[in-house]
Amino acid sequence: MDKKEYFDKEYMPSMNRIGVITGFLGVLASFAPALVLAVVYGILPRPAALVTAFISAASTFGILWFVEPVSYFAVLGPVGTYMAFLSGNISNMRVPCASMAQVSAGVQPGTEEGSIISTLGMAVSIVLNISILTIGVILGSSVLSMLPDSVREGLNYLLPALFGALLVQFGIKQKGLASTILVYAVLLSAAIKAGIFSWLPGASNYLGILTSVFLSIIIAVVTYKKVK
Repeated sequence: MDKKEYFDKEYMPSMNRIGVITGFLGVLASFAPALVLAVVYGILPRPAALVTAFISAASTFGILWFVEPVSYFAVLGPVGTYMAFLSGNISNMRVPCASMAQVSAGVQPGTEEGSIISTLGMAVSIVLNISILTIGVILGSSVLSMLPDSVREGLNYLLPALFGALLVQFGIKQKGLASTILVYAVLLSAAIKAGIFSWLPGASNYLGILTSVFLSIIIAVVTYKKVK
């Protein structure tokens, strides 16, 4: 059995089974506190309050339920997607770790090798994240209180700096595509801030990411076909 056949017939079926099981367990764990309150203590919210809360959350974040899986799947791979949406911190932790692992290993996103390397990189990030988060929860507030105000304000720029580094890393390989999407994203961001898309509910939450992702996919496919 070669590597391709093993990946398709052994590795992926096993990973899909584990991913589905752990995903359902994660959902059950998420609802466990509410179930305990309802079953053990008889505390139940009014149906109208539940519907109102759901509509409020869905109108704000619902589009991300579709945007994030599409946006990140190419980098994370199928197994990485299971891990990312179960562990959280996708954009600021999982995707950068998966991307850097692929770059370090010299593999391409979207391939079998890229999927495996992405899974390994994310597994390491999850272990470290939980370990550091545990320490941070215990000592974080006391450590942050000792830092100067300028340092605390600077921490707000960590995520933009991280994605800027990722853009440069991958943009070097595809300069034309990266430059085009960067210009488009800047112009679109300015348009959103100017209120041009105010008629779209919550446009600032999804419009930039959604259109940039699909535009980059379209340009990449068209360019690939022409080169081929």
